[in-house]
Amino acid sequence: MDRRNFIKVIGCGAVTLFLSGCGVAAVEDKSAAAESKITSGGAKMKIVVINSSPHSETQSTSRYLAQKFIEGAQSAGHEIFTFDAANEETNPCRGCDHCGMDGPCVFNDAISKSLMPKMLEADLLVLVTPLYYFGMSAQLKTIVDRFYSRTERLHRKKSLLLATAWNTADWTMTALKTHYETLVRYMEWENIGEVLAVGCGYRSAVESSKFANEAYNLGKNI
Repeated sequence: MDRRNFIKVIGCGAVTLFLSGCGVAAVEDKSAAAESKITSGGAKMKIVVINSSPHSETQSTSRYLAQKFIEGAQSAGHEIFTFDAANEETNPCRGCDHCGMDGPCVFNDAISKSLMPKMLEADLLVLVTPLYYFGMSAQLKTIVDRFYSRTERLHRKKSLLLATAWNTADWTMTALKTHYETLVRYMEWENIGEVLAVGCGYRSAVESSKFANEAYNLGKNI
């Protein structure tokens, strides 16, 4: 069965679930975003938001979550820089060790020229991804692999994860969550939240879901 017909079949069986709130009845919310807490101590933070969906701002579900987070963070006075990993000039890490883990990458692309300087001075890194095949998007993974060039200097920051998926099974986000939390552990980041929006396979579903408010409140309350 091709992807288009598969989506039609799944969509017909799940429309009632989506209309009831983007799959919220199917999955117990264990997101850290459900906790309302201030992590900045009232200080203004420099925040880098890395979008990785190849879909447009008006179509993408993960970009919508990112925008809600940004609205919340801006209302609290934080400084935001956004990077479009899907449409900027980026190159995957080649493992050449030209950077020596703390130097310029062999690629002088948008990651090196635009994103990396902002990440180095940032207080908080926000990873935003659609879930296509039970992990982060290839576009976001390209960015994460390039962390290698400044590994030590990217340590000990704050981070959070925003993700959207069509599926509603309780294991949908397991691999992504494990990968992200392993990255957090290695980088010695402070994980301040995860909004894992299941059952949000199209824009109107995520717009009407509880996850939109979670993303906004997470931004507002940091």
